[in-house]
Amino acid sequence: MKKLRFVFLMLLMGQLIYAQKSKIDTVVVDDSKQRLNEISLVVTDLIDGSYQFRYERKLGSHISVGMGTALKGKNGLLSISGIDREQIKTGDITYSGFKLIPDVRYYLNKTQQYQLDGFYFGAYSKYFHFNSNINGTYINKNEKAYPINLDAKMRILSLGLMVGYKLAVTKRINVDFLILGPGTSKQKYKLDFKEFLPDEFYDDLNEALKNFSVYDLINGDFQFDVRDAKTQFTTVSFRYGLTVGYTF
Repeated sequence: MKKLRFVFLMLLMGQLIYAQKSKIDTVVVDDSKQRLNEISLVVTDLIDGSYQFRYERKLGSHISVGMGTALKGKNGLLSISGIDREQIKTGDITYSGFKLIPDVRYYLNKTQQYQLDGFYFGAYSKYFHFNSNINGTYINKNEKAYPINLDAKMRILSLGLMVGYKLAVTKRINVDFLILGPGTSKQKYKLDFKEFLPDEFYDDLNEALKNFSVYDLINGDFQFDVRDAKTQFTTVSFRYGLTVGYTF
């Protein structure tokens, strides 16, 4: 009789332990499924001297929305080479400012391990607000030299689509590969001159900028003139990058 009681007690304890373990496992699984937020750092932006942080929130089984904000410093591993022509010569061009990048994503559930991971596609917008100081020398046809000292303002608004894959390294750490992000971009530029320059400078400047890549490595249609040192044009744009994120 005592043996039967002992066996019954052991079976009861085993059942209680199994039930408790199942409850803990369920809590862990549920906990992983409830991580609907992510904060991340865009690693590839560091090359350009930008510190872009991104927040993403999952709204449903497929949809998420995100917002990236960045500060761009003048220093970075990449720089834009200055103009080096017979009439116009400048130093390397550096610029600083900020970025705002909202987007919306659709995740394919079949590839998801947790919540914010797997293949996705979506749409994005980019707004860049940059300033630059440019110095150099202009030599006209009469070989008279003029100092170039100007402030340049650059405003860019882009819209596009994107495709990417977010790899879940752990339950909380993701690596986001934004593979393809083509779009269109409206770019505006304004020059504020600190030194006098003759009228023919503007024609020579536009000619020098014909094959000049500024942002997104796209050649722009610059049309500065004497009356208004402003220009704007629409061109193609790209978005790509590598991001490391933490979900919570």
